[in-house]
Formats: sequence, C-alpha cells, structure tokens
Amino acid sequence: MAALTLTSTVKLSTGYLMPRLGFGVYQNNDCVAACVAAFKKGYRHIDTAQGYKNEEQVGIALRESGLKREDVFIATKCGSDTGAYQATLDAVDASLKKLGLDYIDLFLVHDPLSGPERRIENWKALVEAKKAGKIRTIGVSNFGVRHLQELEKAGLEKPSVNQMQLHPEFQQREIVDYCKKSSIVLVAYCPLAQGKFDIPTLHSVAEKHNKEPAQVLIRWSLQKGFTPIPKSNTPSRISSNAEVYDFELDEEDVAALDALEKGKEGSVTWDVADAP
Repeated sequence: MAALTLTSTVKLSTGYLMPRLGFGVYQNNDCVAACVAAFKKGYRHIDTAQGYKNEEQVGIALRESGLKREDVFIATKCGSDTGAYQATLDAVDASLKKLGLDYIDLFLVHDPLSGPERRIENWKALVEAKKAGKIRTIGVSNFGVRHLQELEKAGLEKPSVNQMQLHPEFQQREIVDYCKKSSIVLVAYCPLAQGKFDIPTLHSVAEKHNKEPAQVLIRWSLQKGFTPIPKSNTPSRISSNAEVYDFELDEEDVAALDALEKGKEGSVTWDVADAP
C-alpha cells in the first residue's frame, strides 16, 4: 500500500476520487470558520447533511476558501423520512440550492428507518438524480447488511459508500466485511468516539508514537481502509487531526486496538443498522 498523505484518495465505484480524510460538521451550527480552517490545513472533503442545518454555511466556506470547485469533495445526506421518490428528488434540489453548487460529489440516504418500500423509493430517486448530473456518486449511511442486500435484490445500482459509526470499541465487523467484499467504501463517522479517550490501551499506543489519542484513532481508521470524518470547531484540533501521516501503527498496535471491540456496548451515538 502506498504511503498515506493528506492528499490520498480512494476511487469510488463511479470512478470519482474521494479524499481519504474528511471533515465533519455535525452539531456545528456555525461551521463557516471551521470549514475555512479545515480548507487552509489541506482538507478537501467536507461532510454535511440536511439534518445538520448547515449546508448553506458549507457553501459559504467553500466560496470564501478561494478553492476551485473541482478540487473539493462535498458530501451531504437526506433522511429516509424525507418522503418517497419525488420528495427525495426535491431534497436533492434543495441541497444544491443551499450549498450553491451545480453538482454534489456524494449524496447519501442518511438512515434506513423508513422501512423497505420507502428505502427503495429513496434510492431510485438518487439513481435518477445521478443520471441527471446533479449528483456524481450515491451512497447510504447507517445501513446494515440486510438493507444493502435489499437494494441488491431489487436489481438497483449498488451504493458506492456506506457511512457508519466506526472506532475501536464499535467496529461493526459484519457490515464492514460485507461492504469490503462488495467494494462499498466505508466512511467512518465518530472516529474519535466522541472524545472517549479514557482507555489505557489507547494511551499506551499514543505514548509509544508520541501522538495524541485522537491522532491514533484517526490513523487506525485510515489503516483499516476507512475514510474518517472527524469533526471539531477548534482550529488547533482541526489541524492536529490532520497530522497523522508522520507515523504508522504496527501490527501489534492495530491488534491491541482491535481487541477493544465491545459490540453494541461500544456505540457512542446512533445505532440503527438493525432497523426493520
């Protein structure tokens, strides 16, 4: 595997490249300054959602950054409760307008909570929006294996991405294995486990490499082949979260962190992969 850098990308099933490190803006109601700081540090992947109510601010930050549109990867999402086919098409248009963009790099269905019929309708709408050039790549978030198989059995286009809560104490291995076998890229939200750093093993690995626990967690995620999207509103943290390319976890480190798995007890937030 080539050495990882801040400019490393992963090729999606659509052929487009997604930066391997992203910047999340969940629960950041005033994210313009944070996004601008992230852009200055070198992040080129911003992850937002309609439910975060800050898509407009992400668009403002992109314009303030002075970066070319083609050099930035913007991901957003609509909830499965948005509605059926037409409502989802309308949701795509709403995101385009708020972001101030002509196209969205990655658009996800945020959750599988609406049930089988509406999940299919949500997905058919995203396929149509992609064909229309409004979206380059489509994916899902928080989908379990059964939800992914549901789309496959319906004969529909396979998601390019599944965005999930992933960190050493909550590894969702069954879903991860299925996605890897199906060439579905895994985007890891809550890669820092919402700041739950009081783990002796984590501190031991961090001290070994003279790094912060957060940096170890991001590096673990990257070496697992995930695309982590850490979030912060603090410029120093935004910067340090991207300083993970001057060290590498060895096999012993990875095994020690892997051994922290707690299953569902390790979840620090939303866990809906078992939704009917």
